[in-house]
Amino acid sequence: MSGLHYEELEAGQEFSHPIRRTVTEMDNTLFSALTYNPQPLHIDRHYCETETEFGQPLMNSYFTLGLMVGIAVNDISLGTTIANLGMTDVRFPAPVFHGDTLHVTTRVIGKRESKSRPNAGILELQHEAFNQDDTLVATCTRQVLMRKKDATKKKA
Repeated sequence: MSGLHYEELEAGQEFSHPIRRTVTEMDNTLFSALTYNPQPLHIDRHYCETETEFGQPLMNSYFTLGLMVGIAVNDISLGTTIANLGMTDVRFPAPVFHGDTLHVTTRVIGKRESKSRPNAGILELQHEAFNQDDTLVATCTRQVLMRKKDATKKKA
């Protein structure tokens, strides 16, 4: 698989991911239904038009978070992630609406050897998502346990 290993990533390294994604009403409705989220901000157009400052449904922020991280996988961690360890500093500074097209950047902000797994290291990644107008719409810091190159070769 195309993912990078722990040793191939360095603090300060930046990625501008080529995958872009236009989000749709169906994405929002399906994701909200699958996660049992009945929030009218996501699924009730009339409510949003008459009762909110936005005048239209907002994309479910957890969908936006998942999409932002997911877009980064192909370029960084496809097949080399052992586990996500956590996400901190999750922010949504601007709304995402149906029809917005998102693109994502990632910066490696830190790395360290795993204390409990000699075959792995821990990366700290800063993900940022922008809409078609380059407005920052989401950001998070993610800690991920990554395979080392030698560990993958021994399994093969």
